[in-house]
Amino acid sequence: MKPPASPSSVSPSWVLLRGLMREQRHWGTFPATLAGALPGARIITPDLPGNGTRHQQDSATRVADMVECCRQELLARGIPAPYHLLALSLGGMVAVEWAHRYPREVARCVLLNTSMRPFNPFYQRLRWQNYPALLRQLCFGDARSQEALILRLTSRRHAAGNPALLDNWLAFQQEFPVSRRNALRQLLSAARYRAPASRPAMPVLVMAGAQDRLVDHRCSQHLARAWQADCLIHGEAGHDLPLDEGAWVAQSVARWLGVAAAEQHPTNTVPSSCQ
Repeated sequence: MKPPASPSSVSPSWVLLRGLMREQRHWGTFPATLAGALPGARIITPDLPGNGTRHQQDSATRVADMVECCRQELLARGIPAPYHLLALSLGGMVAVEWAHRYPREVARCVLLNTSMRPFNPFYQRLRWQNYPALLRQLCFGDARSQEALILRLTSRRHAAGNPALLDNWLAFQQEFPVSRRNALRQLLSAARYRAPASRPAMPVLVMAGAQDRLVDHRCSQHLARAWQADCLIHGEAGHDLPLDEGAWVAQSVARWLGVAAAEQHPTNTVPSSCQ
């Protein structure tokens, strides 16, 4: 890739990376919310292979290959490094690997409800209570039941049901279907990924929702403590933090950057120590 551009010469580029079987449209209104909290920032929402506009491609079975796909897309679009990465779940693994392999390309990382070896055991990385429902869905489920299950597991705010949101997600899946094969390839990629023992060289903020039904939020706490990273926990949010508490995420990132230092911290956070 091209050498990193001078940070003062371009607007900050925030690259948003989604998780398993999700695409850029699943960010909803969050990119606009983040742009409002970070004046002048450029928000980019690439799809990982196998998802969204790239649903006809094979999903990578290695997180490192996902990194290369993202880098190639940004290069093709003429978007120079350095990048600010904000990443959810599987996307968080992509962000960590990117920062590890190409530290000069990454200015900072915000990791949302992610988990990874060697910091987290498998039964916390994907809550064991969900195994039967996920296996039934993989074997027998249709598109609507799939999206309903994902909504129930990833959102605390909408767990009881949101027909309009569910209809939107179903329309996304019908237009750009994620195949079972690609879903399994993405699961394999996440399961086999092992993060570097040392934290990335750039600033890292770890965020999580304490009501995450998919991934135990203690995974984020363990990661933050291991890397001595800044950490915030929202007491009422689920796995999809940008969906449940998008304004909180955006404002917290802005405060972390010092953009809105005068604002008070929301009462549902535990800063820094992540206890």
